[in-house]
Amino acid sequence: MRSPFIPAILACALFATAGAALAEPARGERLQAELQQRFASADRDGDGRLSAEEAKAGMPFVSRHFAAIDAEGQGSVSLEQIKSFAQAQMARRKGAQ
Repeated sequence: MRSPFIPAILACALFATAGAALAEPARGERLQAELQQRFASADRDGDGRLSAEEAKAGMPFVSRHFAAIDAEGQGSVSLEQIKSFAQAQMARRKGAQ
């Protein structure tokens, strides 16, 4: 069963990029830094993109949604693609409420 809570990676991406950081700059900066650190740790070859294997090993949320994030079928995803996906997911969830 899926948790009703937004995964940490999704929360970090949304908070850091959706404008909420303006209300609480310190928290937004901390979450942005955490997201970037997790991405960098998962990016084993340092190319600025995560392969499916790197995502599986270091970012489970990204791994579970890899095909959707990699909508162009490049075989890897960037931090910006992850943020965009997270924002779209949040917008979809808000629309469903």
